[in-house]
Amino acid sequence: MFNPLPAVAIGGPPHSGKSVLAYSLTRALRDRGVLHYLIRYPLDGEGDWFHEGPQEMVRYLRVKGARSDAWLRLLRRDIARRHLPLLVDMGGLPTQDQEALLDECTHAILLTPDAESRREWAERFARHGLVLLADLRSDLFGRNGLEREEPVLVGTLAGLERGQEAKGPAFEALVARLVDLFRTASSDLRRRHLEQAPAELVVDLDRLVHRLGERPPRWQPGDLPGVLAYLPPRRPLALYGRGPNWLYAAVAAHAAPSPFYLFDVRLGWVKTPSLRIGAPPADTPLATTLRALEGSYLFEFVLSDAYLDITESDSLRVPPPPHTGLVLSGKLPLWLWAALTRVYDAPWVAVLQPQLNGAVVVRARHASPAVGTVISLPPVASSPAPSPPSSGTPPRRRRRSRSATEASSASTDPG
Repeated sequence: MFNPLPAVAIGGPPHSGKSVLAYSLTRALRDRGVLHYLIRYPLDGEGDWFHEGPQEMVRYLRVKGARSDAWLRLLRRDIARRHLPLLVDMGGLPTQDQEALLDECTHAILLTPDAESRREWAERFARHGLVLLADLRSDLFGRNGLEREEPVLVGTLAGLERGQEAKGPAFEALVARLVDLFRTASSDLRRRHLEQAPAELVVDLDRLVHRLGERPPRWQPGDLPGVLAYLPPRRPLALYGRGPNWLYAAVAAHAAPSPFYLFDVRLGWVKTPSLRIGAPPADTPLATTLRALEGSYLFEFVLSDAYLDITESDSLRVPPPPHTGLVLSGKLPLWLWAALTRVYDAPWVAVLQPQLNGAVVVRARHASPAVGTVISLPPVASSPAPSPPSSGTPPRRRRRSRSATEASSASTDPG
């Protein structure tokens, strides 16, 4: 079925700066209030936090997720059924099967450092009938420049290194082109999404953050007490809009035991599933590592492959909560963050936040630590700790196939 919403693929060889360009574009579009979503491929456990977080924590957290191409069909489905305009970071070395994702895209951006890679990627985009928006040269030590804007934007982007953002006339011209494309295709999209919400009480996060007076409108952990005071507890609730995982987790726990719905940009409106506590099966798609912290435990959740479909949630088993505080960590979909926070009734529950070099408390039985508190964390031990005391059967620990350091250094083109 034809989808009128654009999906713009960003392509080029490894080390060309696609990750930095994709991150810079999504930041610029957000600043302009443009509805969209960035899909990073390959799904290697990165997000905005990878560019914003302290690097020692980033190295620990980053995990290469894709062990097989079993997820490819699901990702292709999600791009085809997109509910928002998309930016798709294609990675530098797609296989022929992975290249099929381009069949679900509509437009393309080239970012290449030399004539050979430019020809390879231009031919790849042409094979799949994509409309070329920009033909950009990546030059790490060069100068930013714009050669022409029509019919295809041509220019140079310089200094695309992690920790930096793209800039210059070619970048600004590309942002303007995407703003026009995305806004034209998605007019009235927000209203239609909100009208389709499955709960009577629907919260638009973009409007709520403005109501709270944030300038610029960017969520901070200290906003949580005001958000939860504004929302009635234990009521069915639907949440819409861009927000950090700790915000979704806190609101999901606040609504429990009533249903909690969220708008997943890949799936549309979904109901948070109910997880079960117990020993996971040997073929679990969600492995857990337990680590002792001072006065609490860290549960690190690792997907066995690059993609976890919500239809698999019935088979998930998670470890029992400790009698102390609990810090949750992992690269997980928002619906799973919401489900984990609702199932864990520990003295307090926090979500690891690399940008803050700590964890945000999202649920607490007592006044201290309060919801919204950022708990500083010591360096995480390199070896798993014994299972925490609990009334359930301690879960088995599964060894990760690669260390976090190996995963970080092995990446050729981050998502």
